[in-house]
Amino acid sequence: MIILYPEIDPVLFQLGPLKIHWYGTMYLIGFGIAWWLGSRRAEKANITPEQMSDLIFYGVLGVVLGGRLGYVLFYDLPTFLDTPLSLFKIWQGGMSFHGGLIGVLVATWLYARKIKRRFFEVTDFIAPLVPLALGAGRIGNFINGELWGRPTHSDWGMVFPHVDNLARHPSQLYQAALEGLALFIILWLFSKRPRPTMAVSGLFLIGYGTFRFLVEFVRTPDAQLGFIAFGWMTMGQLLTLPMLIAGLILMGLAYSRSVEDSK
Repeated sequence: MIILYPEIDPVLFQLGPLKIHWYGTMYLIGFGIAWWLGSRRAEKANITPEQMSDLIFYGVLGVVLGGRLGYVLFYDLPTFLDTPLSLFKIWQGGMSFHGGLIGVLVATWLYARKIKRRFFEVTDFIAPLVPLALGAGRIGNFINGELWGRPTHSDWGMVFPHVDNLARHPSQLYQAALEGLALFIILWLFSKRPRPTMAVSGLFLIGYGTFRFLVEFVRTPDAQLGFIAFGWMTMGQLLTLPMLIAGLILMGLAYSRSVEDSK
């Protein structure tokens, strides 16, 4: 059975010249979910409501600025150099997770200094709040009809008429399910029990890195880049490798220190 992409209007609604896009709305939903989840856990983490609101504010700046700059630098530098104002056209899509991650890490470092908490103590608190927001962003990609998958003969292949008539993997939905829902369940359950500092952050990096690396095998490489190594590796996979390595290092350090402290 072949499924036809529903061709969703990327504009949610319009008020005169003002257009509200689904893509931006999904980001707002994602931030709202992160705020709600964080508020549920804030008291246990000794974070006040005011600090929680500040954390979301810092996170929004990190995601938007880092995500957009990361996309431009990693995926579309020639277009930016030719048309610098394209940097601000966020509603057209074009946000890099890895750039957003760097932006959030910088924002978290500044936030941790402000409230006088350890950096990894804050990242361990943030990590379980992130996946559902990522999932919302992937739904935004799907509504935009971007980041489609490679051709497939599977029964759940989807035809994207604005691309071609081939059945393709709906890779945006795979990512929403894995990087969003599955990773959220893993981190939420893992972090419900006391864990050594850095363990939750490390598991986030390992979990996201693994899911992203695997989905890239069925996602169409960015047209302007294609495969960048070995005839099969995409930019997404290349950028994900340092995450996996960092995650393994953090998990190793977290539990080795835990063992040392227990002696």
